[in-house]
Amino acid sequence: MENRSLISISNLSKRFKVGNGEFLALKNINLSIAEGEFTGLVGPSGSGKTTLLNIIGSLDIPSDGTAEVLGKSISTLSHKQAAMLRNLNIGFIFQTYNLLPVYTVFENVEFALLLQKKTFAERKIAVMEALDWVGLTDKVKSKPSQLSGGECQRVAIARAMVKRPQIVLADEPSANLDAKNSHHIVQTMKRLNKELKTTFIFATHDEKVMQYLDRIISLKDGEIEKDEFVNHAKNE
Repeated sequence: MENRSLISISNLSKRFKVGNGEFLALKNINLSIAEGEFTGLVGPSGSGKTTLLNIIGSLDIPSDGTAEVLGKSISTLSHKQAAMLRNLNIGFIFQTYNLLPVYTVFENVEFALLLQKKTFAERKIAVMEALDWVGLTDKVKSKPSQLSGGECQRVAIARAMVKRPQIVLADEPSANLDAKNSHHIVQTMKRLNKELKTTFIFATHDEKVMQYLDRIISLKDGEIEKDEFVNHAKNE
């Protein structure tokens, strides 16, 4: 049985005002992403991949066309409804980690659950489980300044995964990491994708990330240039 579609994008374009004119960042995008995919929006800077990721994450809306995420049309959501969609169903991982420096590792991961009205006991179980997924249960009391870059990104993964979202959006998650940590981070996300059936969507131009992707959607000048599924068996 085929996995159900979580994301459906039809004839989507996105324009930004630039001075007295406008810049067309995305042009007539048509795309469907199914449950459990490990997919990358791939292309150079300015290709539109982060803009598309932001629309999928309800941080922005299309200028034309439609983007439906988990059955909800992004363009029609109120600010409160969009925030609720992100809070309950979408996890975010950024290249700059975006950890709160004054809080511990535990508190940074717990932060994602504070709006879900869970008890502290429920939050503690979920946080420790998420930190166990990324191998950081021994760092619960550490502050971000006491961690390496790779450890900070693993905390960011735990924060994104602690609420068990259906979709995780990762924007250049390996950009500030060396090769060893890049591989470790993506391998961790790949394992969570397989174990929890979470859909991962990356915006990246990093070859180290691309080699793990099951589907590569190549963008150039705001358009989909190529969309292909990867047969890893050929490389094994």
